[in-house]
Amino acid sequence: MSWQAYVDNNLIGTGKIQKAAIHGHDGSLWATSKGFSISAPELTALTGAYKDASGIRGNGLHLGGVKYFTLRADDRSIYGKQGAGGVVCVKSKQAILIGVYGDPTQPGEANKVVEALADYLISVGY
Repeated sequence: MSWQAYVDNNLIGTGKIQKAAIHGHDGSLWATSKGFSISAPELTALTGAYKDASGIRGNGLHLGGVKYFTLRADDRSIYGKQGAGGVVCVKSKQAILIGVYGDPTQPGEANKVVEALADYLISVGY
């Protein structure tokens, strides 16, 4: 399966995620949904937050030009909230999966979708 197919089918295709992207740990773009773009500084801040989350805890997480209030940040998962929606970012062995959700999706539903794909990718070496 192509990386774009993971975005289209396993993230967007669930109906729980509105925008999604998969980036390598080096910042390279592997796949993204139409119209969703994360700037280099935003991606640098996100990848750095997996090692030290103090910056996004104090200043929020910015992705795709939107500021999210950081709800959770550890060495695997970063969750953010903005209005009725939010963002789920999960790090696998080689990739960072990003899923943006909105109303009526509940945070737990979105978290489950992105975390499950990350679990699968980790199980197959990615």
